[in-house]
Amino acid sequence: MTALLRNPATLGILCVVAAGVTFSTADMMIKALSDGYPLHQIVFTRACVALTVILLIFVPLEGGYRNLLSKRMPLHLLRGLCVFIANMAFFTGIATMSLGEATAIFFVAPLFITALSVPFLGEKVGLRRWMAVFAGLIGVVIIIRPGTAAFQYAALAPIVAALAYASMQIIARKLGVTEKASTMAFYIQATFLVVCSTIGLSIGDGRLAEGVEDPSLIFLLRAWTWPVGNDMWIMLAVGSLSACGAYLISQGYRLAEATAAAPFEYVALPLAIFWSIVVFGDWPDLQAVLGIVLILGSGLYAFWRENIRGTDIAAKHPLPRNR
Repeated sequence: MTALLRNPATLGILCVVAAGVTFSTADMMIKALSDGYPLHQIVFTRACVALTVILLIFVPLEGGYRNLLSKRMPLHLLRGLCVFIANMAFFTGIATMSLGEATAIFFVAPLFITALSVPFLGEKVGLRRWMAVFAGLIGVVIIIRPGTAAFQYAALAPIVAALAYASMQIIARKLGVTEKASTMAFYIQATFLVVCSTIGLSIGDGRLAEGVEDPSLIFLLRAWTWPVGNDMWIMLAVGSLSACGAYLISQGYRLAEATAAAPFEYVALPLAIFWSIVVFGDWPDLQAVLGIVLILGSGLYAFWRENIRGTDIAAKHPLPRNR
């Protein structure tokens, strides 16, 4: 066991698994808070905590504060905006949806990256990977069930989140990323802090929530309130998990090859289903399970095909590193 842990690749994979656990746990906590607080307040608090952890621990570990003086501010701002949209869309969805189903839909992001790499990066994608993309999209349709009584508009939010994240990764690959992981994490969390505080100052009094009945819209529009009971501790825990998850995932991809580590991020999917059942009592029905299996299988197949072909379109950055 000790010998395995000394292997950088094994240690990297363990970091990726640990990051998946921390991110999924944070998602569960945010869903638990969604019926009492506005999303922008939760994300604002999370960003404050995450920035503190990043500045006090992770930035010094990676060479000090001089790394924050980036010469690529436009790229950082664009990345931060895309991740902000991805976060807000995903969390808006889980206010109404099952956490497991929303997470499954979001996992089409690597497939979107594969598809978008063709027109924007000039990559070549073979028939089999296009079939994987198509199968993943069928899985999404099966889960959201358009045209039926079970369809809800909130199910579209994780799709928007996946597209926003895929766009961010395509931009990053096109322009190139030369910054430290802690630097990228800092600017993304700083973007959250600025945008959420602006939203809070603008509509944080809850006036736009009057007369609104949709849970997802209420989650976006309700007034800021001081946390009661253990809720403040939960918000602080979400921020700490966000910072630790971002560092773990960066370390994982530093120590292990992307094509080897990327599939292990899918540990977040069964864990999200676990949280859905244990914490919220949301059991997926047979149709949802079929959709989840299609998305999971198509994503893993795309990674496998890229591995044997020596490419890394989707595996390079499959999930939001700093959410």
